[in-house]
Amino acid sequence: MRAGDVKRAVVAKGVRSAGGRPYSPALRCGDFVFVSGQVPIDAEGRTVCHGDILAQGRQALENVRGLVEAAGGALDDVCFLGLYVTDIRNYHRFGELRREYFHEPFPASTVIGVTGLAEPDWLIEIEAIAYVPEHRGPGSA
Repeated sequence: MRAGDVKRAVVAKGVRSAGGRPYSPALRCGDFVFVSGQVPIDAEGRTVCHGDILAQGRQALENVRGLVEAAGGALDDVCFLGLYVTDIRNYHRFGELRREYFHEPFPASTVIGVTGLAEPDWLIEIEAIAYVPEHRGPGSA
């Protein structure tokens, strides 16, 4: 079986690829949902909360939530988070958001400091992997 036979795009209302770039915001591959890096953009594609990493992180996590829920899951199904931050000195502040959005056991996580993201006003980008068994598809979470 080829990957193309088991992978399906996940579509969530109000979540889009940033700037119309050619990638899937999320893909379901079997029981796993892979969420591309989500950035602080709203449903209209506008950057939100310039200069506020916590508010930008909240928007990115809301985008993650929307995609995982569209696949039939919930944030509690997220098993990995990858965070890209433009100022590594701010990585510890994400602990506040982690407690706001997740419960123990918290997702495994990697934080990477970067010199910049695709748009200069973005301070954080968050990718995720969730385990959402196929039998819990949309509408059955």
